[in-house]
Amino acid sequence: MFRIITPYGYDNAFLMLGFSALLIALSVGFLDGVLSLLTGLLGAGLGLFTLWFFRDAERPLHEEAKSDTRLIMAPADGQVVNVIPLDHDALLGGPATQISIFLSPVNLHVNRYPASGVIESVEYIPGKYLMAFNPKSSMENERSQFVLRTPHGRISYQQITGFLARRIVYDTKVGDVATVGQRFGMMKFGSRMDVVVPASATVLVHPGDRVVSARHILARLAGADNEA
Repeated sequence: MFRIITPYGYDNAFLMLGFSALLIALSVGFLDGVLSLLTGLLGAGLGLFTLWFFRDAERPLHEEAKSDTRLIMAPADGQVVNVIPLDHDALLGGPATQISIFLSPVNLHVNRYPASGVIESVEYIPGKYLMAFNPKSSMENERSQFVLRTPHGRISYQQITGFLARRIVYDTKVGDVATVGQRFGMMKFGSRMDVVVPASATVLVHPGDRVVSARHILARLAGADNEA
């Protein structure tokens, strides 16, 4: 469903739009000259930024992902900043590969499930606010962490705050049935999304690639297509 503003951002967005309207009203009704102009421009700029940042644009699912359940899709818009082999991932219980996507303030910040399956674990972890492109942010920043069991094995993904992002929103709980490409939450302002897949998966992106949620394939899990 198309919405101008995502429900995940109603609290912040309406507050910011209200402040924008107040600035514009001040510039029109109470101020004169240059101060009126500057206040009006500030109010208009804040309103436009709010509508852009909290937009809830549609992200049609890649056609191949509708039939191939091995595919791991991008859960967020942004730039791939790291593809890192891990000797042992605690959540997956073995060797893995971590794919990190950095979201700038201009990217769409609504997040989508990277695959279909059942949510096995949900954990919110308080932490620091390092810059989101810093590799240490995966382990040290405030984040929400999810484990998803797909028909081809388990993957994990996490929403990570950045220097600007100070709030994570999600409506996922243990036992939920996730559908690839469906919305599940939002990270507010600059932030990062990590996806961890088993080492046996074929990673299809590289650092520097720009991806769009639900549209770009991050990896393909091992196993026959639609294997039970």
